[in-house]
Amino acid sequence: MTTPEENGPPADGPTSRSGASDEHILDASGHVHLTDAPIDLSVYSVEGWIAFGFFWLLAFNVCYQFFTRYFLNDSASWTEEIARYLLICTVFIGIAAAVRDDRHIRVDFLYRLIPRPLGRALATLVDAVQIAFFAYVSVLTWQMMLKMGNYKMTIIDLPMNLVYGACLVGFAFSAVRAVQVAVRNWRRGYSPLDRPDAIGEAPTA
Repeated sequence: MTTPEENGPPADGPTSRSGASDEHILDASGHVHLTDAPIDLSVYSVEGWIAFGFFWLLAFNVCYQFFTRYFLNDSASWTEEIARYLLICTVFIGIAAAVRDDRHIRVDFLYRLIPRPLGRALATLVDAVQIAFFAYVSVLTWQMMLKMGNYKMTIIDLPMNLVYGACLVGFAFSAVRAVQVAVRNWRRGYSPLDRPDAIGEAPTA
C-alpha cells in the first residue's frame, strides 16, 4: 500500500496546502517552496521606534538587576528606580503610536443603534475632544516641569524633568497624531467608531 507521497504529486501539476490551484507548495519533484512576505518597516512610526528603544533599555536594565541580585548577591539599587522610569517612558511614547494607528480602546455599541449621519457627527466630536485632551495635557505637563525645577531623582543624581519630558513628548506626539487621524477620518467620511469594520486599516500618515 502506497501513500500519496510515495506516488508523487498528481500528474496535473503541483499541489497546495489548501488544495487551491493558486497556492502552490510542492513542485513537480515534490520539493516545498515557501516564500515569506517582504518585511516592510515603513509601517512603524517614529514614536513607535522610540518606544521600542525604551523597551529594550528597560529589558537590559531588568536583566542587569537580576544578574546583580541573584548571581553577584549585591543588587544594584538604582536599577529598580530606573526600571520604573523606563516603563513610564515606554508607555507614554507608545500612546502616540497607538493614536496614530487609531487603536485605543473605544466603545462603538451606541453607533450601531443611532442613525449613520448622527454617528458620523458624534465620531467627529470624539476626534475633536481627543485633540483637545492631548493638547491640554501637553500644556499641563509643561507647567509641571516648570514647577519641578531642579528636583532630582531619588537615587540617581539626574533631574526628574527627564521623565516628565518623555511624557511631554508622548502627549505632544499624540496631539499631532490625533489631528492627523481626525483629518484622515474627515476625508474618507468615516472612522472606526461609526464603521467598526474599518479597524485595522493601515494609516496613511
